[in-house]
Amino acid sequence: MIIFLESLGCSRNQVDSEIMLGKLVAKGHTLTSDPSLAQVIIVNTCTFISTASDEAVDTILEMAGYKKTGACERLIATGCLAQRYKDDDLVSTLPEVDAFLGTGACDRIVQAVEGKTVEPLTLFPDPNQRSFQDLTEKRQLADEIFAYIKVSEGCNQKCTYCIIPKLRGTQRSRPVEDICKEGKILVSQGIKEIILTAENTTDYGQDLNDGTGFETVLFSLSDTLNQMPNKSPVWIRYLYTHPVTLSKAVINVTASFKNICSYYDVPVQHASSSILKKMGRPYTTEDLYDLFKTIRELDPDASLRTTIIAGFPGETDQDFDILMKFIEDIGFDHLGVFTYSDSTDLPSHCLKDHVPEQIAEQRYDQLMAAQARISERVNQRHVGRIYDVLVEEHPEPGVYIGRTMFQAPEVDGMTFIYAEELEINTIVRVRITDAYEYDIAGELA
Repeated sequence: MIIFLESLGCSRNQVDSEIMLGKLVAKGHTLTSDPSLAQVIIVNTCTFISTASDEAVDTILEMAGYKKTGACERLIATGCLAQRYKDDDLVSTLPEVDAFLGTGACDRIVQAVEGKTVEPLTLFPDPNQRSFQDLTEKRQLADEIFAYIKVSEGCNQKCTYCIIPKLRGTQRSRPVEDICKEGKILVSQGIKEIILTAENTTDYGQDLNDGTGFETVLFSLSDTLNQMPNKSPVWIRYLYTHPVTLSKAVINVTASFKNICSYYDVPVQHASSSILKKMGRPYTTEDLYDLFKTIRELDPDASLRTTIIAGFPGETDQDFDILMKFIEDIGFDHLGVFTYSDSTDLPSHCLKDHVPEQIAEQRYDQLMAAQARISERVNQRHVGRIYDVLVEEHPEPGVYIGRTMFQAPEVDGMTFIYAEELEINTIVRVRITDAYEYDIAGELA
C-alpha cells in the first residue's frame, strides 16, 4: 500500500508518527509526500487546545476528500483527538474515517492499515500499558538534521487546564540505556541534533524510585555520544522542563558538557501566585524568580524560553501586571503565548470568573508586543559575537539558514548566514552582524 501521514501537534506526536511509519515500511508498504497518491491516509491528531482540535477535524475532512479525488481507499485517525473523544460516538461523528486508534495503539497501525473490516475499526488500549518503542524497528524520520527522543511517556502533574494525563497515562520513564542506544542509532543515521522530549522531561525518574533523575539521562547520553567516532559534535537539547523538577543537578550537567545546549525551555504558564494556584502549578512568583536566578548563576550562557497562558479564569488586571513585569524582569530569549482554551472536560472549566475572550486576546497582544521588544534587545547582544551554527537550508544564492545552540527548531528564530558555498547538515562558525526581532544574521568567522 502507498501511505501518507499528516502529523499534527507536538514533538511527542512526531515521534509516534515516525514509529508508525517505520512499522509500515518494515511490512513492505511505501510512503508518499503527496496525499493524492496515497491508498491509505493517516492523520495523527492533537487536541491540546480547541484550535488544535479544530485543526485535526479540518485536516481529517480535507484528507477524506481524497477518497473522491485521489487514490485513497482508507482513512485512519490516530492520537489524542481520537483518544479524547473515544466515548463520544466518533464513528457517527466522522463517518469518513475507517479506523480510530488511541494514544496507546501505535503498535496496532499495521492492523489498521491492512484491516478489511466492514465496520470502522476502533482501537483504544489503555495508554498506561503501552510499551516503549522497539529499537530494532527503524523510525522514518521527518528531518535529516535533527530528531526527537522521548525519555518518558505520560504525566503525573495535575494542571487544571490540561487533558494530557487522561490521554497519555501516568509518568513512565524509559531506561537510560534505551535512550542512549536510540541516540547512537540516530547519530549513525546522520542526525546532528538530538532533542529530548516528554510531557515534562525533568520529571524523568519520579516513577523509578531508585534515585535516577533527568541529570542521569543527560550525563549518560552526552558521554555516550562523545565516545562515538563522529567527524563533528552532535548537539543535545531538551524541551518541556517543569519549574519544580528543573534541579541544580540538571543545570550543572547542562553547563558542564559542551555538546548539551545551554537552552532552558521552562513553560511557566503564568507568574502570579494566585493564578498558578488555580492552574494547579505547585510554585509561586518568588519560586520562579529564584529558579531563573539560579539558572543564570550556574550557567551564565543560558538561553531561556517559556510559554504563557493569557486569560486564565480569574486572571485580574493585577495578575496580568505581575505577569508583564515578570517577563520584562527575566528577559526571555524566546516566549510563546496561548490564550486560555476552555472545555467542559477540564477542571479549570469549573473555576469562577472566566475572562472574556476579547480581554484574553488583548492581553495576548500585549504580551507578544512586549516580547518582540525584549527579543530584539536580547538579539542585539549577539552582534559581534561568534557562534557555532548548524546549517539547515540554502534558500537562495549567497544565503543559508541555520540555528545556533540557543535556537530550537520550529519554535524559535533562525540564523541567516551570508556565504557562497556551505554544506547542509554541518556546523560552521558565524560572526553575527545583524539582529532583528526574532532572527539574527552573520557571515563566516
